[in-house]
Amino acid sequence: MKDLARGLDEVSRRRFLSGSALSLLGVGALPWLDRLAVAQDVGHVPLRPGAKAKNVIYLYMSGGMTHLDTFDLKPGAETQGPTEATKTSADGVLINKLFENLAKKMHHVAVVNSLNSTQGAHAQGQYLMHTSYIMRSTIQHPTMGAWMTLMAKPRNATLPAHVAIGGGNNGASAGWMEPKYGPLPIGNPASGLQNSVRPGGVSPTAYDARLKRAEEMNKAFAEKYDHREVRAYSDMYDQAVRLMSSKDLEAFDLTKEPAAAREAYGTDAFGQGCLLARRLIEHQVRFVEVQNGGWDTHNQNFEAMERKLPVLDRALAALLSDLESRGLLEETLVVLTTEFGRTPDIREERTGRDHYPKAFSALLAGGGIKGGQKYGKTDAEGKEVVENKVNVPDFNATIGHAVGLPLEHVVHSPSGRPFKVADKGKPITALF
Repeated sequence: MKDLARGLDEVSRRRFLSGSALSLLGVGALPWLDRLAVAQDVGHVPLRPGAKAKNVIYLYMSGGMTHLDTFDLKPGAETQGPTEATKTSADGVLINKLFENLAKKMHHVAVVNSLNSTQGAHAQGQYLMHTSYIMRSTIQHPTMGAWMTLMAKPRNATLPAHVAIGGGNNGASAGWMEPKYGPLPIGNPASGLQNSVRPGGVSPTAYDARLKRAEEMNKAFAEKYDHREVRAYSDMYDQAVRLMSSKDLEAFDLTKEPAAAREAYGTDAFGQGCLLARRLIEHQVRFVEVQNGGWDTHNQNFEAMERKLPVLDRALAALLSDLESRGLLEETLVVLTTEFGRTPDIREERTGRDHYPKAFSALLAGGGIKGGQKYGKTDAEGKEVVENKVNVPDFNATIGHAVGLPLEHVVHSPSGRPFKVADKGKPITALF
């Protein structure tokens, strides 16, 4: 092994060591180990004084959630179709009657009914919503969680500051930033953090010996190539090893929750993902994204709502109640958003709604947000934004403002290009 490693170039040697970590140490599945830092590390910059949010739970409805059938109802309009509205705990705020639990929590929530996107295809719309930038072939931009992890000090030195649950490849990313600012991906929230314990056939003594041997093998190479990329790899490797022996691993274990708590969120993947997000926030993880797919309702839109809305209702209402009862809602910004809305005109032959970036809705709660309000307005049919239009960068700037990120601070990519948290977006301060 020693001779083999000595003969490899830098990139090949890195891959060799990552593979060795999988077989020898049991940490290969941790995502930091096979990616190198390539971008500017600016260190932690001062946050805005007075910002209340310390953490973000970002709930992403992948596929384009219909606004007219969720949070921008138009009773009596032809475009409303068979969807029925219900009153809520917030005066003047109507939502779908299938949100029977969430209706009781809307006094905590601000509804933004005037979002507008320039992108009407899924990949481009998801990219813009996550990054504030138009998708380009020449660069990959960081998402909001990466910006928060870059600029804000970690609250827990053992756990990753950024976690993505059930997101696949359509959500959180470090982009051009160092990989350590990207998310730790969790596929099934009920399975805990996989490959994060010492292999059963390796004793503690043998494990420590292997760690020491790996350090010896790396020493000469690290001294010869004293580059940021190499140091970043070592840092990520060390973090993985620390996590393996930390009591904070329990944060990922949903079996530590009472059965009643797990049931309250719903036993589906999204509900359990929201419960895991709450556990991670309790352990001071800064940014947790939970994805909920299946909102691309070109066909049988109303039948799909009968299935999807009770799942969302149960999980979101439980999350808000849980955070409030634990005293965490004021310091946790809960975001629910999507890439675009659905057409107000119903495609009668398939009772569906198609992509509609001109108008859609999102929710914000906690983290200094003034609940029980609607911001922005569409016309009587839900077709056009007629009051307080919110562009995607403005929405993301509002998230950044809640946690105190310096929105005007410029960070340069490896190619020297200047970028800011939400591009040219301006926060909606009226929501606070």
